[in-house]
Amino acid sequence: MTTRTDLSDSPLIEGRADLLSVFSGGEKPKADWRIGTEHEKFVYRLADHRAPSWDEPGGIRDLLIGLTEFGWTPILEDGKVIALAGADGTISLEPAGQLELSGAPLATLHDTCAEAGRHLEQVKAIGDRLGLGFLGLGMWPDKTRAELPIMPKGRYAIMLRHMPRVGSLGLDMMLRTCTIQVNLDYSSEADMVKKFRVGLALQPLATALFANSPLTEGKPNGFKSFRSHIWTDTDPHRTGMLPQVFEDGFGYESYCDYALDVPMYFVMRDGRYIDCAGESFRAFLDGKLPQLPGEKPTIADWTDHLSTAFPEVRLKSFLEMRGADGGRWGRICALPALWVGLLYDQTALDAAWDLVKGWTIEEREALRAAVPAQALEAPVPGGGTVRDLGARVLDIAAAGLSARACLDGGGTNEGGFLDPLRDVIATGITPADRLLAWYNGEWNGDVSKVYDELSF
Repeated sequence: MTTRTDLSDSPLIEGRADLLSVFSGGEKPKADWRIGTEHEKFVYRLADHRAPSWDEPGGIRDLLIGLTEFGWTPILEDGKVIALAGADGTISLEPAGQLELSGAPLATLHDTCAEAGRHLEQVKAIGDRLGLGFLGLGMWPDKTRAELPIMPKGRYAIMLRHMPRVGSLGLDMMLRTCTIQVNLDYSSEADMVKKFRVGLALQPLATALFANSPLTEGKPNGFKSFRSHIWTDTDPHRTGMLPQVFEDGFGYESYCDYALDVPMYFVMRDGRYIDCAGESFRAFLDGKLPQLPGEKPTIADWTDHLSTAFPEVRLKSFLEMRGADGGRWGRICALPALWVGLLYDQTALDAAWDLVKGWTIEEREALRAAVPAQALEAPVPGGGTVRDLGARVLDIAAAGLSARACLDGGGTNEGGFLDPLRDVIATGITPADRLLAWYNGEWNGDVSKVYDELSF
């Protein structure tokens, strides 16, 4: 989740135009479009597979401090290092110590994949010294909530208190899941809208291709992506498929209204989080926030608030694709390849929109509901399965990447990063299917084997 790295003074919001400026301010000419890849991984003790706490010797704090050897700068909260900043972006902590790289905005998939490789080399080097390993999955396959530590971030303390009030699985989202995401640019409001619509409609396909969370507390949970299912019972006010995105007239104004209706979590003042869970940002705009009577919000408060909405695609000053489970190195590169191929070439974007533009709200919701359990076998609007849809979409993405003509030093374009997804479509086997086959086969129900098979 987002870590505030800039604590400098922020201008007050004077009117609605300031709210909208966060979105319009993200507009960039195509030549300046970049790729920002985020990926999380579980941290565990090599000796006993336990999730380490922040402050124990050789734990998460020592991991972060160790990474400063590679030029990362500590970010502190209440005097405790809770994140790192550097040339490759930001390293931060999810609530139970999941380690996330929010990568820098980069020009090509070759760049972003090299960045992921550098990051993994660094964390493995420090992890080897501390006796820590790193697991690439969408959900802890063996840990109960009670077995997991809590990181010392004020934002998370507020969310942990609030989650059980609004859903039954929000704590699982916070404590037991990992994801891969990609952040992408747009040139105009109209370009944003089309990319948002394509991304949202096809997010269930990404969920199916990356499904990698079929085990909970050592046993099959009945889903291919339990991480995706968790989001259906986390908080209905801030999650979901946002049907308004497909309505005529959708744009910055519509998303602004949606975000204003999302209940608040917190306000940060003097480096500390103030619990405002359930309060209205609209009331805050009027100076009527009970926790800060008479005070009005800043642009930083608004950007913080935007980071607390969790739809399948999220708008800030860029678009976030949020539907994929965590996975290993090849999948970290494959997710941005999928979305860059579809959204960064106009011919590909138009072709992808043609595939989904006739779907109704009900059909999109039905697909979203079916995919966590059925993955590739879920039916799609108009006939066929997600696997059939995936074959068409990957062909479009590959053509989009070819058109970009971004070559590495050996003259190879970006299309090869789609290979893990092509394998899923060709075989009909998702990462979750493979994991279940191991569990029911050679592992003989011993989930501890996952640490040998799926660690970085």
